[in-house]
Amino acid sequence: MADLGILDLALLGVAAIAGGGVNALAGGGTLITFPALTAVGVPALSANITNTVALTPGYIGGTIAQRADLEHQRSRALVIAIPAIVGGLIGAALLLVTGEQLFRDLVPWLILVAAALIGGDKWLKRWVTARLTREGVSQRVHLGGAALAALVGSVYGGFFGAGLGIILLALYSLVLPETLVRINALKQLTSFLANCTAAAFLVFSGKVVWTAVAVMSVCALAGGVLAGKYVRRANPDVLRAVVVLIAVAVAIVYLVTG
Repeated sequence: MADLGILDLALLGVAAIAGGGVNALAGGGTLITFPALTAVGVPALSANITNTVALTPGYIGGTIAQRADLEHQRSRALVIAIPAIVGGLIGAALLLVTGEQLFRDLVPWLILVAAALIGGDKWLKRWVTARLTREGVSQRVHLGGAALAALVGSVYGGFFGAGLGIILLALYSLVLPETLVRINALKQLTSFLANCTAAAFLVFSGKVVWTAVAVMSVCALAGGVLAGKYVRRANPDVLRAVVVLIAVAVAIVYLVTG
Protein backbone atom coordinates (compact mmCIF):
# COMPACT_ATOMS: atom_id res chain seq x y z
CA MET A 1 0.00 0.00 0.00
CA ALA A 2 1.32 3.46 -0.87
CA ASP A 3 2.79 5.54 1.94
CA LEU A 4 1.50 9.03 1.24
CA GLY A 5 3.22 12.14 2.54
CA ILE A 6 1.80 15.61 3.12
CA LEU A 7 2.68 16.79 -0.39
CA ASP A 8 1.02 13.72 -1.88
CA LEU A 9 -2.14 14.32 0.11
CA ALA A 10 -2.09 18.00 -0.86
CA LEU A 11 -1.93 17.02 -4.55
CA LEU A 12 -4.82 14.59 -4.06
CA GLY A 13 -6.80 17.28 -2.27
CA VAL A 14 -6.37 19.71 -5.16
CA ALA A 15 -7.25 16.99 -7.67
CA ALA A 16 -10.37 16.08 -5.68
CA ILE A 17 -11.50 19.71 -5.53
CA ALA A 18 -11.05 19.92 -9.30
CA GLY A 19 -12.72 16.56 -9.83
CA GLY A 20 -15.68 17.43 -7.62
CA GLY A 21 -16.11 20.72 -9.44
CA VAL A 22 -15.88 19.13 -12.87
CA ASN A 23 -18.41 16.48 -11.88
CA ALA A 24 -20.81 19.20 -10.81
CA LEU A 25 -20.37 21.26 -13.97
CA ALA A 26 -19.69 18.86 -16.82
CA GLY A 27 -18.84 15.35 -15.61
CA GLY A 28 -15.60 13.39 -15.88
CA GLY A 29 -14.01 14.19 -12.52
CA THR A 30 -12.72 10.62 -12.21
CA LEU A 31 -10.38 11.30 -15.13
CA ILE A 32 -8.65 13.86 -12.90
CA THR A 33 -8.67 12.09 -9.54
CA PHE A 34 -7.70 8.60 -10.73
CA PRO A 35 -4.48 9.71 -12.51
CA ALA A 36 -3.61 11.84 -9.47
CA LEU A 37 -3.73 8.74 -7.27
CA THR A 38 -1.47 6.77 -9.58
CA ALA A 39 0.87 9.78 -9.86
CA VAL A 40 1.57 9.69 -6.11
CA GLY A 41 2.42 6.00 -6.26
CA VAL A 42 -0.87 4.22 -5.61
CA PRO A 43 -1.09 1.05 -7.77
CA ALA A 44 -3.75 1.24 -10.49
CA LEU A 45 -6.16 -1.25 -8.92
CA SER A 46 -5.94 0.34 -5.48
CA ALA A 47 -6.22 3.79 -7.08
CA ASN A 48 -9.47 2.82 -8.79
CA ILE A 49 -10.90 1.30 -5.61
CA THR A 50 -9.82 4.26 -3.48
CA ASN A 51 -11.27 6.67 -6.03
CA THR A 52 -14.62 4.87 -5.98
CA VAL A 53 -14.84 5.00 -2.18
CA ALA A 54 -13.64 8.61 -1.96
CA LEU A 55 -16.02 10.08 -4.53
CA THR A 56 -19.17 8.17 -3.57
CA PRO A 57 -20.40 10.85 -1.10
CA GLY A 58 -20.58 13.29 -3.99
CA TYR A 59 -23.41 11.28 -5.55
CA ILE A 60 -25.60 11.84 -2.50
CA GLY A 61 -25.89 15.57 -3.09
CA GLY A 62 -26.64 15.11 -6.78
CA THR A 63 -29.43 12.63 -6.06
CA ILE A 64 -30.99 14.82 -3.37
CA ALA A 65 -30.84 17.82 -5.68
CA GLN A 66 -32.96 15.96 -8.25
CA ARG A 67 -35.42 14.33 -5.85
CA ALA A 68 -38.28 16.45 -7.21
CA ASP A 69 -37.83 14.85 -10.64
CA LEU A 70 -37.90 11.41 -9.02
CA GLU A 71 -41.10 11.99 -7.04
CA HIS A 72 -43.40 11.09 -9.92
CA GLN A 73 -41.22 8.20 -11.08
CA ARG A 74 -41.41 5.98 -8.03
CA SER A 75 -42.34 2.85 -9.98
CA ARG A 76 -39.34 3.36 -12.25
CA ALA A 77 -37.06 4.11 -9.31
CA LEU A 78 -38.14 0.88 -7.62
CA VAL A 79 -37.65 -1.12 -10.81
CA ILE A 80 -34.10 0.14 -11.43
CA ALA A 81 -32.98 0.00 -7.78
CA ILE A 82 -32.24 -3.72 -7.54
CA PRO A 83 -30.53 -3.99 -10.97
CA ALA A 84 -28.39 -0.94 -10.09
CA ILE A 85 -27.34 -2.49 -6.78
CA VAL A 86 -26.69 -5.91 -8.32
CA GLY A 87 -24.79 -4.34 -11.24
CA GLY A 88 -22.58 -2.28 -8.93
CA LEU A 89 -21.80 -5.42 -6.94
CA ILE A 90 -20.97 -7.46 -10.05
CA GLY A 91 -18.73 -4.70 -11.40
CA ALA A 92 -16.85 -4.41 -8.10
CA ALA A 93 -16.42 -8.18 -7.87
CA LEU A 94 -15.12 -8.33 -11.45
CA LEU A 95 -12.67 -5.56 -10.57
CA LEU A 96 -11.15 -7.62 -7.75
CA VAL A 97 -11.04 -10.78 -9.87
CA THR A 98 -9.25 -8.89 -12.65
CA GLY A 99 -6.13 -8.35 -10.57
CA GLU A 100 -3.50 -5.62 -10.62
CA GLN A 101 -1.62 -6.41 -13.84
CA LEU A 102 -4.64 -7.02 -16.08
CA PHE A 103 -6.38 -3.94 -14.73
CA ARG A 104 -3.21 -1.91 -15.31
CA ASP A 105 -3.21 -3.12 -18.93
CA LEU A 106 -6.87 -2.15 -19.32
CA VAL A 107 -6.48 1.32 -17.79
CA PRO A 108 -5.46 3.30 -20.91
CA TRP A 109 -8.33 1.80 -22.92
CA LEU A 110 -10.83 2.43 -20.15
CA ILE A 111 -9.65 6.03 -19.95
CA LEU A 112 -9.90 6.50 -23.72
CA VAL A 113 -13.44 5.08 -23.75
CA ALA A 114 -14.42 7.41 -20.92
CA ALA A 115 -12.80 10.36 -22.73
CA ALA A 116 -14.75 9.54 -25.91
CA LEU A 117 -18.00 9.34 -23.93
CA ILE A 118 -17.38 12.66 -22.19
CA GLY A 119 -16.23 14.32 -25.39
CA GLY A 120 -19.39 13.20 -27.16
CA ASP A 121 -21.73 14.16 -24.32
CA LYS A 122 -23.02 17.32 -26.02
CA TRP A 123 -23.90 15.49 -29.24
CA LEU A 124 -25.39 12.58 -27.34
CA LYS A 125 -27.74 14.89 -25.48
CA ARG A 126 -28.82 16.47 -28.77
CA TRP A 127 -29.58 13.01 -30.13
CA VAL A 128 -31.47 12.08 -26.97
CA THR A 129 -33.51 15.29 -27.08
CA ALA A 130 -34.35 14.79 -30.76
CA ARG A 131 -35.34 11.18 -30.16
CA LEU A 132 -37.55 12.01 -27.22
CA THR A 133 -39.51 14.54 -29.28
CA ARG A 134 -40.60 11.72 -31.56
CA GLU A 135 -42.97 8.86 -30.74
CA GLY A 136 -41.38 6.95 -27.89
CA VAL A 137 -41.02 3.31 -26.97
CA SER A 138 -44.13 1.38 -25.94
CA GLN A 139 -45.11 2.11 -22.34
CA ARG A 140 -45.74 -1.61 -21.83
CA VAL A 141 -42.09 -2.58 -22.28
CA HIS A 142 -40.12 0.39 -20.99
CA LEU A 143 -39.85 -0.77 -17.34
CA GLY A 144 -38.12 -4.02 -18.33
CA GLY A 145 -35.81 -2.10 -20.63
CA ALA A 146 -35.00 0.37 -17.88
CA ALA A 147 -34.10 -2.48 -15.51
CA LEU A 148 -31.75 -3.98 -18.10
CA ALA A 149 -30.20 -0.56 -18.81
CA ALA A 150 -29.60 -0.04 -15.09
CA LEU A 151 -27.93 -3.44 -14.76
CA VAL A 152 -25.63 -3.03 -17.76
CA GLY A 153 -24.60 0.52 -16.86
CA SER A 154 -24.07 -0.32 -13.20
CA VAL A 155 -21.73 -3.22 -13.98
CA TYR A 156 -19.51 -0.76 -15.83
CA GLY A 157 -19.89 1.76 -13.00
CA GLY A 158 -18.82 -0.75 -10.36
CA PHE A 159 -15.79 -1.72 -12.44
CA PHE A 160 -14.46 1.72 -13.44
CA GLY A 161 -17.13 4.41 -13.46
CA ALA A 162 -15.76 7.27 -15.55
CA GLY A 163 -18.42 8.24 -18.07
CA LEU A 164 -21.11 6.17 -16.32
CA GLY A 165 -23.63 9.00 -16.41
CA ILE A 166 -23.31 9.32 -20.16
CA ILE A 167 -23.72 5.57 -20.68
CA LEU A 168 -26.87 5.56 -18.54
CA LEU A 169 -28.25 8.60 -20.35
CA ALA A 170 -27.89 6.83 -23.68
CA LEU A 171 -29.32 3.53 -22.43
CA TYR A 172 -32.32 5.09 -20.68
CA SER A 173 -33.12 7.28 -23.66
CA LEU A 174 -33.49 4.15 -25.79
CA VAL A 175 -36.14 2.57 -23.55
CA LEU A 176 -37.91 5.41 -21.74
CA PRO A 177 -40.39 7.75 -23.47
CA GLU A 178 -39.59 10.59 -21.08
CA THR A 179 -38.09 14.08 -20.86
CA LEU A 180 -34.34 14.56 -20.64
CA VAL A 181 -34.65 16.13 -17.18
CA ARG A 182 -36.48 13.13 -15.73
CA ILE A 183 -34.15 10.66 -17.43
CA ASN A 184 -31.26 12.60 -15.92
CA ALA A 185 -32.78 12.14 -12.46
CA LEU A 186 -33.00 8.37 -12.97
CA LYS A 187 -29.43 8.39 -14.22
CA GLN A 188 -28.32 10.16 -11.04
CA LEU A 189 -30.16 7.70 -8.81
CA THR A 190 -28.68 4.72 -10.66
CA SER A 191 -25.16 6.15 -10.40
CA PHE A 192 -25.66 6.72 -6.68
CA LEU A 193 -26.89 3.17 -6.01
CA ALA A 194 -24.24 1.49 -8.17
CA ASN A 195 -21.38 3.49 -6.69
CA CYS A 196 -22.55 3.11 -3.10
CA THR A 197 -22.88 -0.65 -3.54
CA ALA A 198 -19.48 -0.96 -5.21
CA ALA A 199 -17.86 1.20 -2.55
CA ALA A 200 -19.45 -0.78 0.30
CA PHE A 201 -18.14 -4.01 -1.24
CA LEU A 202 -14.66 -2.65 -1.99
CA VAL A 203 -14.24 -1.21 1.52
CA PHE A 204 -13.40 -4.76 2.64
CA SER A 205 -10.95 -5.45 -0.18
CA GLY A 206 -7.92 -4.32 1.80
CA LYS A 207 -6.90 -2.08 -1.11
CA VAL A 208 -8.39 1.23 0.03
CA VAL A 209 -5.88 3.96 0.86
CA TRP A 210 -7.80 5.50 3.74
CA THR A 211 -5.64 8.60 4.16
CA ALA A 212 -6.40 9.47 0.53
CA VAL A 213 -10.11 8.79 1.06
CA ALA A 214 -10.22 11.09 4.10
CA VAL A 215 -8.73 13.99 2.13
CA MET A 216 -10.40 13.39 -1.22
CA SER A 217 -13.96 12.87 0.01
CA VAL A 218 -13.98 16.20 1.84
CA CYS A 219 -12.24 18.06 -0.99
CA ALA A 220 -14.51 16.56 -3.67
CA LEU A 221 -17.58 17.74 -1.77
CA ALA A 222 -16.01 21.19 -1.36
CA GLY A 223 -15.26 21.29 -5.08
CA GLY A 224 -18.84 20.46 -5.90
CA VAL A 225 -20.15 23.18 -3.59
CA LEU A 226 -17.76 25.78 -5.00
CA ALA A 227 -18.63 24.82 -8.57
CA GLY A 228 -22.32 25.15 -7.76
CA LYS A 229 -21.78 28.82 -6.98
CA TYR A 230 -20.24 29.49 -10.37
CA VAL A 231 -22.27 27.08 -12.48
CA ARG A 232 -23.88 29.89 -14.49
CA ARG A 233 -20.51 31.41 -15.36
CA ALA A 234 -18.68 28.24 -16.32
CA ASN A 235 -18.56 26.94 -19.87
CA PRO A 236 -19.14 23.18 -19.67
CA ASP A 237 -17.84 22.70 -23.22
CA VAL A 238 -14.46 24.18 -22.27
CA LEU A 239 -14.30 22.09 -19.09
CA ARG A 240 -15.23 18.96 -21.02
CA ALA A 241 -12.51 19.67 -23.59
CA VAL A 242 -9.90 20.12 -20.86
CA VAL A 243 -10.91 16.86 -19.19
CA VAL A 244 -10.74 14.99 -22.51
CA LEU A 245 -7.28 16.39 -23.28
CA ILE A 246 -6.02 15.40 -19.83
CA ALA A 247 -7.51 11.93 -20.22
CA VAL A 248 -5.93 11.37 -23.63
CA ALA A 249 -2.54 12.55 -22.34
CA VAL A 250 -2.79 10.21 -19.34
CA ALA A 251 -3.81 7.28 -21.56
CA ILE A 252 -0.80 7.89 -23.82
CA VAL A 253 1.51 7.92 -20.79
CA TYR A 254 0.06 4.58 -19.64
CA LEU A 255 0.48 3.08 -23.11
CA VAL A 256 4.07 4.31 -23.45
CA THR A 257 5.18 3.25 -19.96
CA GLY A 258 3.44 -0.12 -20.27
